[in-house]
Parts: sequence; C-alpha cells; structure tokens
Amino acid sequence: MPREGLSLRIESESTPYDAWLLHMPDADAAPPRVLHEIAEVFAQYRDGRSRRADAVRAAGRELAVLLEAEEPVTDPGALEEALAAAGLPAGGPYRVLAATDGDALAEALAHLRDVPYAVGRSVAVVYEDQDAAVDVPGLLRQVWPLVRACGGPEADLRLGAGARAAGAEALRASMRQARFALTATDETSPVRAVEQLDTLSALLSGVPEEVRSVYATRTLGALGDGMLRETLEVFLANNCSWTRTAEALHLHVNTVHYRIERVESLTGRDLSRLEHKLDLYAALRCA
Repeated sequence: MPREGLSLRIESESTPYDAWLLHMPDADAAPPRVLHEIAEVFAQYRDGRSRRADAVRAAGRELAVLLEAEEPVTDPGALEEALAAAGLPAGGPYRVLAATDGDALAEALAHLRDVPYAVGRSVAVVYEDQDAAVDVPGLLRQVWPLVRACGGPEADLRLGAGARAAGAEALRASMRQARFALTATDETSPVRAVEQLDTLSALLSGVPEEVRSVYATRTLGALGDGMLRETLEVFLANNCSWTRTAEALHLHVNTVHYRIERVESLTGRDLSRLEHKLDLYAALRCA
C-alpha cells in the first residue's frame, strides 16, 4: 500500500536490498529544490558509508578466497590470520553461509544484532557464540523474506548454511556443506541449513537435477511410466507388504507378486535386500 506524502530515492551506489529513500509525510512541507538538496547531502553520506563498508568487505573476500581455493592453504595460520583481519573472534565456533547473491547476503547479515561476520562475493563466515545460544540460520529465516521482497519477483535469492565449525581448519567442510545445502533450497524453503537435510528425500534434493535425472532414468527407465512403476511405488510405500499393496491397488496378491518379479528382473534389484530397496526408493524420489 503506497505511503502518503512524497518519497525521493537517495541516488548513490547501492543495491536493491539497501536502497535509501527520503520520505516526507507532507508533500508540501518543503520546496522540491530543498528536498533534492537534502537528498544530495544524504547521497554523499551514503557514498562515504558504502566505501567504508567495501573496505570491511574486502577482508571478507580475502577470507572467502582462502576457503574456496582448489588447493588447500598449507600454512595452518593463514586462515586464523584471515579470520582476525575480518574481525572475527578467534577459536570459533564459526558457520559458513553460501548464497545466490552476495549483496542480499550482506544485507541480511547486517540486520543480525551482535553476530560478527565477514562476507565475500557469495560466501560468508559468521561467529556463533555458543554461550549466547545464537541460531544464525534461524535468524536469517526471519530476515530473508524482507530481503527477497526488495529483490523483486525475478530475483533468485536462496541461502544455504553449513554446520558449525569448531575452528579454522573445519571451515572448509562447513563451506562444502553450505554449498550443498544451497542446492537443496527451493521457493518454499529458500533458507536451508545442512542440519535440516535429515531425510533421504531432503538429502537427494541437494543433488543436482541433471544427476538425479540420469540416476532415475538409469535405474527405472526399463519400467516405463505404467503399472510396473506404480506397483513398485505402492509396494515400497506399504513396507513391501504383499497384502496391503494388493488392497491399495485392488489387485490379487498373485498379480502383485508377478509384477514385483518383473520389476526385479528389469531393474536387476532384489527387493528382499535393504540396499536394493533403497536404490529403487531413491530413484523414485529423483524422478
């Protein structure tokens, strides 16, 4: 709903997530020339503030470069030095965040009180004070909808969080976890921590779609999309009970036996074995 009065955008180097507006409830309270002069003063202040923020963010980018390096840094103190340069307390625990948009990530983190962080282009490291019981992913779930609203309907804004890292050496593992959690996000869950991947379906959602598609086709392709595939899905959903599957499909039990034998023959899986059941269940979830 539009606000009454007059709003002027502060023209400065900003992102859609941290734009400034000068709002006058009474549009006639000051001449337009005066309002534009005031807006110009704010713009100059804003530019100076942005330059200072960029200088701070440069340390975050340096830290991110070390974390993302293909060859791990051999100097054990390099990460500790980068963490200190970025203003993060020594020793941890830390958590790595990965986002589809670094500016959105920086804006979201700026709204978290008393949470030290360093943010690079698309990766951030935050310090989680265990004594203060800080839950950074939980806080970001509250802030993220506001950031997404600023980005507009076309913006792809998603965020993944790795597990807590006890110290600098565990940061790379947290970063890999964060990137995997990011691939498991979607429109309904745009912020996802790796700890949330606590089911097979959730875990598989982080596997790239192209990989899931190949696995599903390779495993289930011989079944087609007809009755054999339907019977398999119902059979697994009913804990491989012949009777319950027959009742659910309105079939004779012998027919279910015949179809499952065909499934086993075509897929090369033995549904009396747990690992083969999991193979087929995973393939159905990937399809």
